[in-house]
Amino acid sequence: MKVGIINVTGYAGSELVRILYGHPEVEIASITGRSSAGQKLGDVFPHLSAIDLTITPELDGSLDLVFSALPHKASAAAVIPVLEQGVKVVDISADFRLKRVVEYEQWYEVNHPDPSYLEEAVYGLAELHRDEVKAARLVANPGCYPSSAILALAPAVKHSLIEPDIIIDSKSGVSGAGRGVSLTTHFSEVNENTMAYSVEGHRHLPEITQELAGLNGDDLAITFLTHLVPMTRGILSSCYARLRPDSYYNGPEGRQRVWDLYQDFYADHPFVVVTPKAPQTKQTLGNNLCLIYPTVDLRTGRLIVISCLDNLVKGAAGQAVQNMNLMCGFPEDTSLQALALYP
Repeated sequence: MKVGIINVTGYAGSELVRILYGHPEVEIASITGRSSAGQKLGDVFPHLSAIDLTITPELDGSLDLVFSALPHKASAAAVIPVLEQGVKVVDISADFRLKRVVEYEQWYEVNHPDPSYLEEAVYGLAELHRDEVKAARLVANPGCYPSSAILALAPAVKHSLIEPDIIIDSKSGVSGAGRGVSLTTHFSEVNENTMAYSVEGHRHLPEITQELAGLNGDDLAITFLTHLVPMTRGILSSCYARLRPDSYYNGPEGRQRVWDLYQDFYADHPFVVVTPKAPQTKQTLGNNLCLIYPTVDLRTGRLIVISCLDNLVKGAAGQAVQNMNLMCGFPEDTSLQALALYP
């Protein structure tokens, strides 16, 4: 199967190449990157020199599936013509994640080039939408923060364990901001420093709300706060919500019951691991796992769920390959079986 990658020179695009290089069913046939057009991929990224491809300004040749790693707005404009040619698409941007165009345009402050695709697009979190992904021709790859937060809270929301007032405290490595140069991601600004940002509202919030509310129809009140921490990769989300007063999951026995519930919920999902103790971001470095630790604070009656993942793999390129595998009938874990780098 021949695939193309739009914007291979970003972090997500180059990570796609790294992961797809070992895929037995895939040939990377076309890669684009306008600022580096005409250059060999190995000249731009020496660690990818085993792939003998030249970066072009536009896709070329006959392709079966295209990944877009462009930013929002630019991505939709690039992939809609691809869809019109009958080619399947996995879009890593935010352009097709939200079902309501008003919400998209409010949070991203741009006009969507063709809102008719929003209803067709499948939200590509396989742990919630596996069957829909299998049948899709357009998959909206989830954001990195939402992947960690939704997976952390989905079992609790689905089974009505918690009150609708939810707090999600997330921390991300600097690569989540992309390769573009800015003051806030400058080494001297980030090193030995931690900062909260988008305090008035992060644009991933409507995505989290949309998917969690869709599990049981509750009107959720979610506080979502993001932080930048001085590391390259990784997201760690700490999620809190009060258990319902009459919950079967209250009390000392509740901890084990919650853990068992999460185990059962993710039993058939190869890339979510429910851990016996709080996980660390380094335990997901370079792989496609989301590690989740649910527990109960017995003093306050709150559910606490800690999750972590690699924002460039399960939070971006790895999840995109996972979706491609499902869309094309390959085993879901093909080319995604790498273990984490540790320490």
